[in-house]
Amino acid sequence: MLEYQRRIRDRLEREPIQFFVRDLEGLLDEARGELAKFLGADPDGLVFVPNATAGVNTVLRSLRSKRGDELLVTDHEYNACRNALNFVAGQSGARVVVANIPFPLQSKEAVVDAVLSRVTSRTRLALLDHVTSQTGLVLPIQVLVRKLAQRGVESLVDGSHAPGMVPLDLRMLRATYYTGNCHKWLCAPKGAGFLYTQRDRRKSIRPLSISHGANSRRADRSRYLIEFGWTGTNDPSACLSVPEALRLVGSLLPGGWAAVIKRNRGLALAARRLLCESLRLDPPCPDEMIGALAAVPLSDDPDAKPPKSPLYLDPLQDQLMALHRIEVPVIPWPAPPRRLLRISAQVYNSLPQYERLAGALGSLRH
Repeated sequence: MLEYQRRIRDRLEREPIQFFVRDLEGLLDEARGELAKFLGADPDGLVFVPNATAGVNTVLRSLRSKRGDELLVTDHEYNACRNALNFVAGQSGARVVVANIPFPLQSKEAVVDAVLSRVTSRTRLALLDHVTSQTGLVLPIQVLVRKLAQRGVESLVDGSHAPGMVPLDLRMLRATYYTGNCHKWLCAPKGAGFLYTQRDRRKSIRPLSISHGANSRRADRSRYLIEFGWTGTNDPSACLSVPEALRLVGSLLPGGWAAVIKRNRGLALAARRLLCESLRLDPPCPDEMIGALAAVPLSDDPDAKPPKSPLYLDPLQDQLMALHRIEVPVIPWPAPPRRLLRISAQVYNSLPQYERLAGALGSLRH
């Protein structure tokens, strides 16, 4: 993929004017079209953004909340996006309402009940993870989106981990806004994310960087596509590499993407069973709520301190890397001293790697 991206960059640098002025829009249209097919999306509602965090910020900064409005979120929401929600609420006087989802979790129905129990007549928007980053839960997002819509609540789905991990059909899902990453399970270069907006909301969504498109007199495409198509000079090679990433990863197994998703989920479940047995834990959520991520609780860290990195780095994570050359996130959640170990499964992983992890964890407990 990096070689493919490099060829795009070389083309850009050889003739920048040709690339940006004459070629880029058509190239982006082609890339958006391929991604839209994969996501089951209307290509006219799909635009590229740097990542899902930028997509969440784009929607939140475009909407106009007012004092008394309620913005709903769960306590499993990714910290960066929760911060964005807190920021816009603080500016407008809106109130952030948190739905507490238990973890360990007995059923997906408990998620639906937790979220809907916090909806009131003042709820305007719900920010929901499709796959929770810290706890690795695949939320029942289709049920949540439908039931929220029935109550007049718009949905902003943070699908950071979902594309390539779980099957997606954005036309069928009908979330008001859906944003995701292409650099995770699709294996595209970093810097390729997307935002999908329902047709009747596109006029209100503006890019974070207001640029030349804001006063364009073109009438051959929507304002939405014009503004997001050019937000300033940058390197679009990651976004233009997405079709090749879809082709490449989809070619790794005979059954294509469906086989990749099924294989990764099966491996994640097998690895979770192995770790739970080693740590003498019950699985913390039903198998049906697992994609290619899984989290298991660890014992509390008695020496827990505020992390120096905004991305956290637990001492146990350091030890696993230094002593065993194993890199795996150890996440303080919901807050220190409590913590989780989160595993991932991709086509390049195999069960013996998780067996080695289980052995390393056992040696570090003594």
